[in-house]
Amino acid sequence: MSEEMRWDLLQLVKSTEPDWIAKRLEEAVQKAGLWRERYQGKIESLDAKGVLELLEEKDKFSLEIEGVLQYCALRYAADTTDLVSQQLHNSARKAGTKIGQALAFMDIEMGKLLASNPTIVEAPALVEYKHYLERTLRVIPHLLSETEERLVMAKDQNGVNAWSQLQGDWLSTRTFQLTVDGKVRTLPYGEIIGYYQHHDRALRKQANQVVYHDLSKDEIVWSSAIRAICSDHLQMCEWRKYPSPMTQSLIANDLEQGAIDALMRTMMKNVDLYRRYLRLKAKLMELPKLGNWDVVAPLPSTPNKKFSWDESRKLIVSAYSHFDQQFGDWVDEMYQKRHIDAEVRKGKESGAFCSTWFGGKSAFILQSFNGTMNDVYTQAHELGHGVHAYLGSRAQKPSNYEIGSCIAECGSIFGELLLTERLLKSAKSDSERQAVLAMILDEFGMSAFQVSARYFFEKSMYETVQAGKFLDGETISKVWVTARDSVYGDAMEWLPEMKWEWTMKMHYYIPNYRFYNYPYVFAQLFVFSLYRLYKEEGTSFVPKLRRLLSAGSSLSPTDLAKEIGFDIYTDEFWQKGMKQAKEFIDQLEKTL
Repeated sequence: MSEEMRWDLLQLVKSTEPDWIAKRLEEAVQKAGLWRERYQGKIESLDAKGVLELLEEKDKFSLEIEGVLQYCALRYAADTTDLVSQQLHNSARKAGTKIGQALAFMDIEMGKLLASNPTIVEAPALVEYKHYLERTLRVIPHLLSETEERLVMAKDQNGVNAWSQLQGDWLSTRTFQLTVDGKVRTLPYGEIIGYYQHHDRALRKQANQVVYHDLSKDEIVWSSAIRAICSDHLQMCEWRKYPSPMTQSLIANDLEQGAIDALMRTMMKNVDLYRRYLRLKAKLMELPKLGNWDVVAPLPSTPNKKFSWDESRKLIVSAYSHFDQQFGDWVDEMYQKRHIDAEVRKGKESGAFCSTWFGGKSAFILQSFNGTMNDVYTQAHELGHGVHAYLGSRAQKPSNYEIGSCIAECGSIFGELLLTERLLKSAKSDSERQAVLAMILDEFGMSAFQVSARYFFEKSMYETVQAGKFLDGETISKVWVTARDSVYGDAMEWLPEMKWEWTMKMHYYIPNYRFYNYPYVFAQLFVFSLYRLYKEEGTSFVPKLRRLLSAGSSLSPTDLAKEIGFDIYTDEFWQKGMKQAKEFIDQLEKTL
């Protein structure tokens, strides 16, 4: 792997010496303490001008500490086995906890101010922060006392945070033996998953069997972690008086339950559409029925092409540039400045993510690039997050860039569709068109329908705990399979080992953020509707997407949709996204 496939984190800090980093972390904790001394006990008496000054100072402070905290987190994600990275990550976590504890008073006192004087939200001086204050008002009923909030943070550090880190560390250090071309290879998780899309069906099947068979051996680790996190969340729901286990997520995503109910009703009404696609893909693969090891596999007619790093870059930059030249320039800049870590190596965190660097008005991306078409799509997806970061960081302040996951996925999924459009236009045969359409429909199926099953799984897990049942590995697996089959029906054959698939889904282990999954479903259908509008309006649609991605969290998803003419609380709106999916399926069927 060349140096250009490893990110350059030196841009985040002036020095990478551990002592220098440690000193910066100490200074950040000290500044938080001084800030506390300055404002504690005084926020309730502030007028609009005082609140504005407070929020602007808060944003300034977050930018001052962003770089060093991000450096520690990203260095660790790049190699969780490196001792120095472990130490820095641990130091940053401790500093973050201390800073959070020092500033815990702010939300509580701000809540009391807004509760006693709600009209301050409408003050002209605070117009830029209006929705930030509205979101704060929504949190107020669920805040504890300052002492309790600080105790929760201390509890979390060696509680749910530690369980989450254990799951990630454990997965990143697992290796798996796979027989390839008659030779046994020992592969890290980030590399073996590349075989899930291999042209050799037997190899795909073997890779799935090996991974989930081996993960099942550690089911006591996975079940202990998920059980602790679920139990902790239910306890916090009781303390914070959340009406349901989903309330925290709805507040974080700036949504109401009605929108999610309409979304999930639409998903279940359309399971036959997805099953139609699965049967169509089976026909294209000349199989009586797909196995789970076929669901994201390339079609037999797809050339066994490996994309080079340069080929992937040129293709993705071209796709974004065709939509908006500035988008393409920003994407290319991410490559130029080495903001992408794509090298495959042991110890690297699995999966892919994009981390916004607000102070640099840019972002950093992590993925494991094996050269498959799926890797190219993943890259396009994460770079869509990068474009979102470029726009949002230029238009908003940090307090107005606390984007819920539903909107956070819009730029990334739209980027996938732009890549699809580019590939379809350049396709020279039906087999090439089939490969591209299957790729986008595979992704849609996984992100919308499979993730809907994950939502039903998580919902059922909490219902299981509330019913007094113990979440051991086998019980969790039964809940997983039931949710899965409600979506897939009999359209797929499953390996017995796949009942352990929940073990590696990091979203169930993220501390203090439950129901991470439905935003992916939300974003898929939302963006498919946006894309349908783009195809109807052409270049006049471009400013609408720029406005949406520039808004950060200054507007709710409901209001962002209204600006475009959508109502997310109706089944009819969500069905628009399904119509776009159906159009792709129809196009694929015509190639037969």
